Amino acid sequence: VQLQASGGGLVQAGGPLRLSCAASGRTFSNYAMGWFRQAPGKEREFVAAISWSGGSTYYADSVKGRFTISRDNAKNTVYLQMNSLKPEDTAVYYCAAKPWVASTRRFDYDYWGQGTLVTVSS
Repeated sequence: VQLQASGGGLVQAGGPLRLSCAASGRTFSNYAMGWFRQAPGKEREFVAAISWSGGSTYYADSVKGRFTISRDNAKNTVYLQMNSLKPEDTAVYYCAAKPWVASTRRFDYDYWGQGTLVTVSS
């Protein structure tokens, strides 16, 4: 599976931003998808995940209630809607794929996109 993340940019604190991740190469609906992020000097951390069908979603406590993960299997795309952004959300955001069952653990994912930078100014 090839993954291409997009939608990052500079946004003011409190504002929204939507990330997209387009997949190609395999049957997208066979894969659970996750979003992770990595801030400078920090380890990559889990943000959100969604099952292959979209029926189950998972969120890190730090983003729960502000971020929403969704997918459109007809478009081979997963989204991350980010609202009420905070400066501490500044990071490179990565999308990732694994077969079927979603996971919050980065080492469970087999395929990774190249990352898109989100910068939140205070």
